[in-house]
Amino acid sequence: MKYLFCFVCGERNLKRSGDVSYPNSILSINFFKSQFFPVTALLFPSTPSPPPGKGLFEFETRFNVMYYRSRSSNIAARIFDRQICTPAPGTSVHHARRFYENLVPSYTIYEVECPDHSFRKFTEDGQYLISFSRNHQELIVYRPRWLSFSCNDEDCDQHDLPSKARRFDSFFTQLYCVPLASCNELICKDFFLYMESNQFGLFATSTAQIHDAPAVGGAVQGVPSIEKITFHLLRMEDGEILDKKVFSNDFVNLTHNMGVFLYDDLLAIVSLRYQTIHILQIRDSGNLVDVRAIGEFCREDDELFLNSNAQGMSLSDKNKQHQVPENNVENHMHQGQPNMGNSFLSGIKQRLLSFIFQGIWNEETDDTLRIQRLRNKFYFHFQDYVDLIIWKVQFLDRHHLLIKFGSVDGGVSRNADHHPAFVAVYNMATTEIVSFYQNSADELYMLFEQFGDHFHVTSRNSMYMNFVSSHSNNIHALEQLRSIKDKASNSSQFVKKMLASLPFSCQSQSPSPYFDQSLFRFDDKLISAADRHRQSTDHPIKFILRNPPHTLKFKIKPGPEAGSMDGRAKKISSFLFHPILPFALSI
Repeated sequence: MKYLFCFVCGERNLKRSGDVSYPNSILSINFFKSQFFPVTALLFPSTPSPPPGKGLFEFETRFNVMYYRSRSSNIAARIFDRQICTPAPGTSVHHARRFYENLVPSYTIYEVECPDHSFRKFTEDGQYLISFSRNHQELIVYRPRWLSFSCNDEDCDQHDLPSKARRFDSFFTQLYCVPLASCNELICKDFFLYMESNQFGLFATSTAQIHDAPAVGGAVQGVPSIEKITFHLLRMEDGEILDKKVFSNDFVNLTHNMGVFLYDDLLAIVSLRYQTIHILQIRDSGNLVDVRAIGEFCREDDELFLNSNAQGMSLSDKNKQHQVPENNVENHMHQGQPNMGNSFLSGIKQRLLSFIFQGIWNEETDDTLRIQRLRNKFYFHFQDYVDLIIWKVQFLDRHHLLIKFGSVDGGVSRNADHHPAFVAVYNMATTEIVSFYQNSADELYMLFEQFGDHFHVTSRNSMYMNFVSSHSNNIHALEQLRSIKDKASNSSQFVKKMLASLPFSCQSQSPSPYFDQSLFRFDDKLISAADRHRQSTDHPIKFILRNPPHTLKFKIKPGPEAGSMDGRAKKISSFLFHPILPFALSI
């Protein structure tokens, strides 16, 4: 008796028939050829005979049901144990992910003829592949076609794929092509955020940067200007543009989503040029609604209060003008008009300075020592604190923001690791700074090491992103981090390097189970879950089982063997892993 496993849209169907051979299925342009194992009748000793008139008995299980770890690594044995055993509460998904130890990418198609597009990523739920045209004017969205070919011979490894199964359109179906950018705008190819609950996609277009733009209207000197930045909210199902948000003569860092963070239905956009954090809400109807702007003002009525106070000062000065000689009127009029741009620090900066002052004040009870500490630690560095600008922001929850401050040079630099920086937690409800650390503080590193998942915050409705490995939820990742720490020659530099990634960029990691460090071991210098281009290597990237028997399950060859017809090695490569299927693209 033989068994056939077939995969259809994430379901597993175990079928029994009188004589069925073992197929190999191709699921990917890159790296997938599935090998299934023969199963004897001992797996179903009490299975009844098929009913009269039925030639086939079918037993169906879904992908995300419970699974109990079996003594055998045979996939059929694991499926059987999953039906009769119940895992511990809260561990069913983790046990179900163990199936990926058997379902691995094991076949590669090289030199695939595909459209000349810039491929960005798969969405978190695996429903869409995002790409842009080479002229950065159009958005092209594909849907994976799942299984497209199977083999029913005894030894499928000896057979090559037919030409039809090697084509790009045998794996993807184009859903639509939407023009996003106008004639003088370009799509920001490194920016894309996905709202899984509503299947909305957020894209950005912009004009060219002006590096030597003058600082007018309260802008920060040294920060470039972009004439127009447009955020487009699309419904991914049909590509309809639901809403737009435009920023004029501003600068938002869109590289790898650095200047924008999405949490649930809240969106934070950082204006580097005007030092403002714009909080928006994405409604179910597809509208982008302004909630608040944090920067110059912190509360909704701050501007009204300051304007009322300025009017009162202006009236008071007018009354004084009647009491002075006529030749001094003009001079006093200029002095009496308050310059709101120069008279006050921004609201967020005043909150920060107040927190620093109070923290130093409370360190000592003796007034003399307090004054000395304030002189050395606050007033001496006062101008340095005033000159800090907001670099980056992320949500910690719906009420707290993690804000990174630093110098102007570090804010616009591609590599800001060597610039001094500070991290603050801001409460939007109370408009208070809750904590403030330098990016080399040991206390902040201990929080980062022990509670890393609180920094890797994901939307509550995101099912797949909750299983990305980190040193807070994975013992192997923690051991790797501590090993690097023990080998570091300079502890302070190590802490600064680790904390340089805070705040984390939104949706910057792949939820693919093949990056789950409890399942597989790999060289994170060559490949990782991080959404970054990698230096290509001639050596294959190996994925080894983390659990016994610790065997090599599959490998990726991104070097010369992976492709170019003229034999030249690719210098830079990137990998797009599907979040669910054993499926990946090498670009």
